Amino acid sequence: MTAAIWITLCVYMGLSILAVALYLPKVFGYRYAFRKPPRKKARDVRKISIIIPARNESAIIGDLFASLEKQNYGKENFDVNVIVKDENDPTLALAEKIGARTFVVSGQKCKGDALDGYFRAIGKEGIGGYDAFVIVDADAVLAPDYISELNNALENDYDIFLTRKFAKNYLGDRKNRSVFSNCSALTWPIIDDLGNLYRMHKEIPLNLCGQGMMIRRRVIEEIGGWPYRTLTEDYELKLDSILKGYKSMFYPYAVIYTEEALTHEENYQRRLRWLMGYSQCDKKYKKEIRERAKERGRLTSGEREYFFGILPLLLYAVTTFLTMFTGAALAIFYAVQRQPYFFYASWLLVFMPFCVMYALLFCFGVLAYFSDTEAFRALSGKERWAMFLFNPFYLLEYIPIFLRCRRNIRKGRAPAWKQTERMTYREGTAERAAERERGEEAQEVNQT
Repeated sequence: MTAAIWITLCVYMGLSILAVALYLPKVFGYRYAFRKPPRKKARDVRKISIIIPARNESAIIGDLFASLEKQNYGKENFDVNVIVKDENDPTLALAEKIGARTFVVSGQKCKGDALDGYFRAIGKEGIGGYDAFVIVDADAVLAPDYISELNNALENDYDIFLTRKFAKNYLGDRKNRSVFSNCSALTWPIIDDLGNLYRMHKEIPLNLCGQGMMIRRRVIEEIGGWPYRTLTEDYELKLDSILKGYKSMFYPYAVIYTEEALTHEENYQRRLRWLMGYSQCDKKYKKEIRERAKERGRLTSGEREYFFGILPLLLYAVTTFLTMFTGAALAIFYAVQRQPYFFYASWLLVFMPFCVMYALLFCFGVLAYFSDTEAFRALSGKERWAMFLFNPFYLLEYIPIFLRCRRNIRKGRAPAWKQTERMTYREGTAERAAERERGEEAQEVNQT
């Protein structure tokens, strides 16, 4: 082999080893994915507000309303609040049938506007009447013990709570899921089980998701309603938590079923909005977080993860793709020169780095699956294998999505909100899934 191949290979191996070494604390932290946080029984019955931003969601919100009607938590102890944009929205009539309070926020341009409109409408006195507020999207379905488990969660000394997300797609027919929706569903155990349980142990603010997120009253009072207006208002709350010291918890016993997009285009646009929102939040908060750390003279664990948490992955990804690009260029050069090194450059610098990266991402997806197998019970064996094999490509697509995000930011573009095709689910499947899970837990306790 030539010196060019050897040097490129050595640089690739050296930087890859460095990236793995920097990422090892996270790898060791994966063990927390298999250690559930303590489950406490509530001593008090608390008043909880369910907030549902529901612009143009009349075609699907009935599923959510049906699951709210089946809650085993006393109806006098929680209120359902529905927010729309247009006073002629058919959702208003549907909400009134179940006794929900309705709010018209005509000037809303984003989810943050809708949420803040609700808090402004009820005022300080209204906010003071609740112990906690839960944000639920209109396309969700709740397990029958969802709110009672939220009440249990409030026994823990945290400010913000994330709940377990299962795919609503699995409550319906086979036509309601695809390899794209399955990979999207795998995102949640990646974020929560492999990531947020580790962050809980290290007292690092969690990566928040606005779907199924509960916030204590004192936080809402302190921030003055809902001041967040980016595309990812939940990530904005996470960065504000770093500044204000809010503690967050992943509580896996309260289960919410979320709708995952079926098509590649819908998944792509969804992730593009996420990355655009993250960029907006970074621009808004990074300077202040950096200045706070500089004044203090040290980084907190949350600040350290925010600034450097993604660097090992970024280092490995950049190293791998630069190696593959260099290998392809060398392979073409040797082929044109009719030299016998074409095979070595192709195999060692293109094929081998890609296979290693694919294998790591494949194992990562399998680990995420085993951290929360209950979420994928509905999938057949073939669907599981298709998900495992395709998920590395699904994750790698974040790279071109990120590049497009940066281009959109430079040109001042923002992805437009689009109404996607909605799905329905088989009545009673959420209840049966909850009963099955509770039965299995009881059996485990008896065996212990």
